[in-house]
Amino acid sequence: MSMHRAVAVLLGLLLAFLVARAATAADGAPKLVVVIVVDGLPQDQVLKYRDQYGEGGFRMLLDGGAWFGNAHQAHAVTVTATGHATVLSGAYPYRHGIIDNNWIDRETLARVYCVEDGAHTYIGERTDKHDGTSPAHLRASTLGDELRYANGGRSKVLAVSGKDRGAILLAGKTGTAYMYMEDTGRFASSTYYMSAYPAWHERYYAGRPQDRWFSQAWTLLLPESAYTRSLPDRQPWFGKYRGLGAAFPFQLGRGSDRPGEPYYARLMLSPFGDEYTLDFARAAIEGENLGHNPDGVPDLLALSLSTHDHVNHGFGPESRQSHDHMLRLDRALAAFFAYLNKRLRMENVLIALTADHGFSNAPEYSARQGFASGRIDARELLENLNAHLAARFGQGRYALRFSYPTILLDYDLIDKRALDRARVESDAAQYLAENPGVATVYTRSQLEAGSLPAGRIETLVRRAWHRQLSGDLFLVLKPYWTFGAVPADHGSPYPYDTHVPLVLFGERWIRPGKYPQYAEVADLAPTLAFLLETRLPSASEGRVLGEALKADSPAPAAPRSLPPVSPMPPIW
Repeated sequence: MSMHRAVAVLLGLLLAFLVARAATAADGAPKLVVVIVVDGLPQDQVLKYRDQYGEGGFRMLLDGGAWFGNAHQAHAVTVTATGHATVLSGAYPYRHGIIDNNWIDRETLARVYCVEDGAHTYIGERTDKHDGTSPAHLRASTLGDELRYANGGRSKVLAVSGKDRGAILLAGKTGTAYMYMEDTGRFASSTYYMSAYPAWHERYYAGRPQDRWFSQAWTLLLPESAYTRSLPDRQPWFGKYRGLGAAFPFQLGRGSDRPGEPYYARLMLSPFGDEYTLDFARAAIEGENLGHNPDGVPDLLALSLSTHDHVNHGFGPESRQSHDHMLRLDRALAAFFAYLNKRLRMENVLIALTADHGFSNAPEYSARQGFASGRIDARELLENLNAHLAARFGQGRYALRFSYPTILLDYDLIDKRALDRARVESDAAQYLAENPGVATVYTRSQLEAGSLPAGRIETLVRRAWHRQLSGDLFLVLKPYWTFGAVPADHGSPYPYDTHVPLVLFGERWIRPGKYPQYAEVADLAPTLAFLLETRLPSASEGRVLGEALKADSPAPAAPRSLPPVSPMPPIW
């Protein structure tokens, strides 16, 4: 054999070895990663009804997956947008920039919605001023962005949600978001993502699938005797649940002779909303052929199921409406997981399930249990504060706007009066702290100087406060207190709002079990990035949950408390 031929043979063998090795590496990665966020789901509710679940939904995840019993959304403003932004960025609000669902622009004093973008509109749908159409306000990359960067954009990244912010903040900058439209009952996208819908989307809606629940009523899934651990109907704080009523059964099409806007506006308020979201997800999986990527790279599907948040707001997590919805959600997830197994086989799928925030009980319910609780009217609080400051420092409106859970001060007025900013802040904080529902108030001067006391609440506050976007007085209410009149709410730094499920399921990658280690939702993105062998998202501060990974994973991490946080958030 000639020297040239020998070299050629050796090079051929080397190339074959490298190709085989690459194929083996590709075979080791999930074909499809499915991240499920259940909006407004506290960890305790996942376990509370465990004995009433079927075999293939929550029980499959809890029995066959790795679940962290002490996992938290570890920031102080526990709301939908902020939690969703954290899930796949692995970042806290002071870095990803989504400090709330809405905030107040300091220059214009106008409301800013977290995913609004006047440069883009919905495709084929009405677009109002503050509608969510793009991730323009998100200041960090997400797992999907890094996955697509790693393989030159070949991975498909889709996100679906009943809320625009739920879809957009999971899709990141380079994925594609579909969100529910209350006018038409369709899942739509915007011009940020595409100029026209793909053919599969048009085929799906040719059959008007959104109308299939029009004649159905939401009734109890089990006999009434199964709901003794939950609060009965018609509690005085329930209200009318956006026109559906205060007691079972709930008829979505009531008052209409055919599907229309009233029905579509109520669809996501019922368990049928989750069924519909998962049905659309099936259409997206088949239309985009997710999990069968021709380039052999993983795809990512992120689903945000919105109904539980609506139900908990309307009735409280202590209600049998919330109880029944958990049972119905369990069945809907079981059907979806069975579909994934049939289409892709579960050994090719990695599933993560978490929540954007937990939920507080209704203050009236908490009072019945003997806890001091109540409601605070933010507008009245602001007016009283202004009256106090005017009496102390001279006439004027020193507190401009309430931007939950902060208050914006008029520093121009304070400077014009030659007043010391820190003194005005401190005086305002002391006055607000006298309110029976306020635990403490932190000021801009304290936050910028990093002089908050050491403690968990203070760390969560630092993570939630953004120097450029947040207000100047950060209010922390006492446990069981809330702003406003909605029956039940969330948004605090207390465990009932931060403690959420965090479960990983994947036969080839995840070591099943119940894990006692402290974990955060911010840990999910770096863990998935490790498994997918991508860069960490740009602002990620979580850790890899190595203790839950199989053979090729890193050594189990030591249990941790809260890591140190920079006292001065970066200027972006």
